[in-house]
Amino acid sequence: MTNGPKTGPEVSIQLPETKMATESGPLSGPLVSSQRPDSRTTAGHRKSDVMHVVVRMLCLLTSVTALYLVGVSAAVALHSLLQLLIIVSRMLRKSPVIASRKHAWLIFAGDQIFAYAMMSAGSAASGVTNLNRTGIQHSALPNFCKPLHVFCDCVAVSIAFTFFSCFLLAISVVLDVVWLSKY
Repeated sequence: MTNGPKTGPEVSIQLPETKMATESGPLSGPLVSSQRPDSRTTAGHRKSDVMHVVVRMLCLLTSVTALYLVGVSAAVALHSLLQLLIIVSRMLRKSPVIASRKHAWLIFAGDQIFAYAMMSAGSAASGVTNLNRTGIQHSALPNFCKPLHVFCDCVAVSIAFTFFSCFLLAISVVLDVVWLSKY
């Protein structure tokens, strides 16, 4: 062998190692030590996680209270209960509440759909309730709320909680957008 320059198959180039960024989520591997968030990021996540729990719990409570609008309120209550259970279980395991971008988009879409559905149901119920309170002027239908004022008051409270549930779902949508914009 000669000590001169190498030619042909003897030539080799050593490439530098490249690092590949991985997504965090339920299907990804553990984080490398250089990818772990610092304590400030973790504290910010915990505040956001607590806010998610509070909003989900309030949405669950208001949806159950507004159960007069049975179909939509039951669906929103089920959605909120499911999300609350997922969030609390992830917080107890000290893992991120929202596991991945796909999960965040799914929650965002569900919250948005249910917020619009609650708004629609509340609007329809308030229109019918208003007709029951005032009666219909051009027909012989009377004011139903005079003899049934307790029932009409309960319906009004139910409708108020329906709109409050819609507001809480809108807050949840904003929290989802904040999460999506940061990560």
